[in-house]
Amino acid sequence: MGILKKINKKIFVWRLKYINRKSFIVITSMIIGILAALAAILLKLTVHYVKFFLQYGFNVRYHNYMFLIYPLTGIALTILYIQLFRKGHLTKGLSSLIYSFSKHDTDIPRHKMYSHMITSALTVGFGGSVGLEAPIVITGSAIGANTAKELRLGHKERNLLVACGAASGIAAIFNSPIGGIIFAFEVLLPEMTIPSLIPLLISSASASVVSRLLYSEQLFYLITTGWSLKAIPFYILLGILCGLISAYMIKVSFRMENYFKSQVNIYKKMIFGGALLGILIFFLPPLYGEGYETVKNLFSGNSEFLTNNSIFYSLNTNQWFLVIYAMVIVLVKVFASSITVGAGGNGGIFAPSLFVGSLLGFAFVHAINLTGFFQLNEPNFIAVGMAGILSGVIHAPLTGIFLIAEVTGGYALFVPLMIVSALSYFTTRYFEPHSIYTKVLAEDKKLEITDKDQIILNQINLNKLIETDFALIFETDLLEDFFKKSAASKRNIFPVVDKENNFKGLIYLNDTREKILHLQENKDIPVLDFIHKSPLLVNPDENIQNIMNKFEENDLWNIPVVDNGKYIGFIYRSRILQTYRELLRDHSRFF
Repeated sequence: MGILKKINKKIFVWRLKYINRKSFIVITSMIIGILAALAAILLKLTVHYVKFFLQYGFNVRYHNYMFLIYPLTGIALTILYIQLFRKGHLTKGLSSLIYSFSKHDTDIPRHKMYSHMITSALTVGFGGSVGLEAPIVITGSAIGANTAKELRLGHKERNLLVACGAASGIAAIFNSPIGGIIFAFEVLLPEMTIPSLIPLLISSASASVVSRLLYSEQLFYLITTGWSLKAIPFYILLGILCGLISAYMIKVSFRMENYFKSQVNIYKKMIFGGALLGILIFFLPPLYGEGYETVKNLFSGNSEFLTNNSIFYSLNTNQWFLVIYAMVIVLVKVFASSITVGAGGNGGIFAPSLFVGSLLGFAFVHAINLTGFFQLNEPNFIAVGMAGILSGVIHAPLTGIFLIAEVTGGYALFVPLMIVSALSYFTTRYFEPHSIYTKVLAEDKKLEITDKDQIILNQINLNKLIETDFALIFETDLLEDFFKKSAASKRNIFPVVDKENNFKGLIYLNDTREKILHLQENKDIPVLDFIHKSPLLVNPDENIQNIMNKFEENDLWNIPVVDNGKYIGFIYRSRILQTYRELLRDHSRFF
């Protein structure tokens, strides 16, 4: 370790001497892009070979009863890894990463460069009904954070490189560089400035090049000759429907997450959740894994694939049954995904959103075509349905538009993609103002994202702004004691506490002036005669936005900070505004 530190120090000194800051960030972003791409490729290949082994390794074809076993096995192996190697703790999902970005505290543990890859490979490889995108975003972010840490970069540079790792993960796993960049801006870094786009471009492009070199398979193939103006009313209807289904997915996912959190015993959750997931997959086999194979078949017009390995296989020629069957899967998929994670597995909602969107688009357009009154292009509606659900669930319409356009090659569908994604986004926001990533943070009052002001305010660390240089007045003090303490203080406000430091109230210097002018006559007056109960108090863990609301609604400039009744100090409105201006200035000249 000593040798490594010496080498790192020499590299650090050499870099400061010969490479300027901007050039170094660009070079580092390219390296992070390559590393994130290698991680994404390794994860995809691992899942592919696990699935292949389970399908052919025992010299058996997929039989229905195996669906009852595989998901539970994958969840059990995931839990086993977390218990043995992570001491039972592994934060899942992107909510914690978004919160870290909002606080400019992206110090991601080193183990997340591989732990999410291992657990998601076990979960998805064995049929867990989730996606690999969230784990690879966390993996790429961890690569960026720890690279920045080793290179001794500041927190601003580290945040940018973490975003580069996240964007590169999406770019590599989908072969979608633009989608990766927009995802980073819309979901992780909505406050970033345009100059920060340069490192993101470099890292995402590098990741896509590596991905195409080593894993050139295109995820989906869309054959389209364009879109018809006559189809616009149907795209509008599909956009609204996508918004309703997206809101439904967010609400169900959140409730299921709370249910599993309330269950303490991890092994009971594993058995119950794994068994229930197996039963769902037994009756609805398309729920198995990411579901991308189903999407590919829908694009190719092979809708009968939906009933493969299903007890409903004999009905695969009944077109109306396929529509109903697809809608049942749409409604059940969110339960399967939530159960997978709640029972102990690891994965994200990205792939389930694309899967649900494809099935919704198929069911919608297939039902219309079956009526015989209209004949619409089914692959087009499947593609825009994917964009619509993704836009609504993660509240990122631009990500939905560009990702689907890149992944499917459907650039000719930009207008329908924009219509469906925008309508889905606004419809979802009407019923559910928070995305699936930020809802849990909003419920816990950790984060509220509605505009740039709030984003920057959330980055302010309250504990660093608390002022403690106030003379403490004890409730047993007399006016003479108060006079001595106030004479040595530059403040005109004084907190009153008891012997255990419990906050009792405030004394204002102006209230005591008349008595102090005749101190000899009034020296024995107890300070409690002058005490004011503070109308408002602040908790050190309170959201900065809530504190600013208190200042504005009550026309105050300072509020006492109290933790469980114990006095800590004061927070001043002017200090928050000053810090806000500094952060705003830093963002505007970041790169």
